[in-house]
Amino acid sequence: MNYQKEEMESKNIDHLGIIAGIIDEIGIVEKINEIFSIDITEKVNTGEVVKAIILNGLGFVSRPLYLFSEFFKDKAVEHLIGAGIKAEDLNDDKIGRVMDKLYKYGLTKLFLIIALEVVKKYGIDTKYSHLDSS
Repeated sequence: MNYQKEEMESKNIDHLGIIAGIIDEIGIVEKINEIFSIDITEKVNTGEVVKAIILNGLGFVSRPLYLFSEFFKDKAVEHLIGAGIKAEDLNDDKIGRVMDKLYKYGLTKLFLIIALEVVKKYGIDTKYSHLDSS
């Protein structure tokens, strides 16, 4: 018998798989891309970068921006963020450009839009609640 060796590679997702699933369920990537529109020349769109920023922020690490892609080196990036995306695609230049876009748009405004999406998605009763987006 002739057996071929198949190479396998293992990548971590840890708790980030749950977070990525919630981000997908809420539709944050789509909402961000609706606001900022998709540039077909970019390998990673704005919504996907925001998803990566959220995952990085909840990865319990505190590193400089130039090490952002290092966080994803041992992660299953395609499963967490999107098909065809690699850790090196999430470099400090790309992250910085997206952060500039978010700041110019208004972080409070963006937070309010996403919070309202969550309220709609999960049917949260707002009769006795107060949302201060400032």
